[in-house]
Amino acid sequence: QVQLVEFGGGLVQAGDSLRLSCAGSGHTFSTETVGWFRQAPGKEREIVAAISWRSDSTFYRDYVKGRFTISRDDAKNTVHLQMNSLKPEDSADYYCAVASNYGAFLLGDIRYWGKGTLVTVSS
Repeated sequence: QVQLVEFGGGLVQAGDSLRLSCAGSGHTFSTETVGWFRQAPGKEREIVAAISWRSDSTFYRDYVKGRFTISRDDAKNTVHLQMNSLKPEDSADYYCAVASNYGAFLLGDIRYWGKGTLVTVSS
């Protein structure tokens, strides 16, 4: 059974940092694209960041560029999202996701989802 487990979320103040991590089991994601979506209350789920196989390509939503950094450790089957200079509008449930390739990820064609971790940023 494939599982993605996210951790690292929490309550922080504006300007603080958090590092989200996602660990996969039951499947090796080393040749696939992995990344993060987020969903705030009353809003649609949206891509935050993605990183391709071999880390050749990365994608960041405009409003996180320069603040968030995605990385992957294929030896540990994990993906991380370093979030700096957090803002209240970054508050959301953050979901780890895996797609078969980079293009599929950007189209939202996701093979596996995590259950999410909550990030709350207070002003």
